[in-house]
Amino acid sequence: MKRVTVLAGGVGGARFTRGLLAHLAVVAPDAAVTVIVNTGDDMWLDGLRICPDLDTVMYTLGGGINEEQGWGRPDESRRASAEIAAYGRGWSWFTLGDLDLATHIVRTDLLRNGSTLSQATEFLCRRWQPGVRLLPMSDQPVETHVCLAENIDDHTAGDYIHFEEWWVRYRARVAITGFEQRGLADSVAAPGVLAAITEADLVVLPPSNPVVSVGTILAVPGVRQALRATRARVVGVSPIIGGAAVRGMADVCLHTIGVETNALAVGLHYGARTNGGLLDAWLIDETDAAALPALLHAGIHSAAAPLWMTDLPATTAMAAAVLALV
Repeated sequence: MKRVTVLAGGVGGARFTRGLLAHLAVVAPDAAVTVIVNTGDDMWLDGLRICPDLDTVMYTLGGGINEEQGWGRPDESRRASAEIAAYGRGWSWFTLGDLDLATHIVRTDLLRNGSTLSQATEFLCRRWQPGVRLLPMSDQPVETHVCLAENIDDHTAGDYIHFEEWWVRYRARVAITGFEQRGLADSVAAPGVLAAITEADLVVLPPSNPVVSVGTILAVPGVRQALRATRARVVGVSPIIGGAAVRGMADVCLHTIGVETNALAVGLHYGARTNGGLLDAWLIDETDAAALPALLHAGIHSAAAPLWMTDLPATTAMAAAVLALV
């Protein structure tokens, strides 16, 4: 196992990758890991380019994450955001910490001076040393918006708002009719993304949101085709345990696209590579083991193991279970 590629969203993908690195350090210390990160949550705020998932993965693997909340920096202050709010600017529901603002300022400076997002990410990683090659899914801006099904505050039914507003401000409790990923059709996979998939020995779809995280990466032109063509084994890890999302509101996203919130349904949503889907194997939680025969019948080799990422040893064992599948 020399080359491993992970398609990741934010907290779930970051924490899984940390466990994967810990396991590989023991069983395959020479393995090279590439993490391709969703950028559909990216946005402009206060004149700065914010990349939530890229930063969460970078901070988590680089030892700079707020472990309690899973995103942002520890020991933060909010003085700059308070000053921005005093001018009547910014979003009161999306408060950036002062330490985190420094990352966004540096990234924006690099972008405005001609760097691509890939180049800016590489520059930021020189400080954090995440132990992986961190790639945005695309250098072109892609932003996920949701279409509201009801009136809320200053928005009316049929309006589109940024995914982060729906996710953070409204906690996904406002009904929506669908997702729109603006810029996706004209996007190009970032340099190295397709090669990282086609030349890998193993590709992992971690327990990230299958709709707006992994699903957005898969929708970048060429990515799904690369997964179907790769010589690597493609293994997914269920983000659903016992019929509930492990973290966040993935269940609402799944319901919006007509997929039931259970490990079997999400596995079938990805599909077996032998039948035009993406998966060679699917790891589910031990509480969902009853789904194993149906997954096998669908052509997806599967196994059950504990999937709660309660701490690093548990997550390392989870990563070991993924490698055991192949």
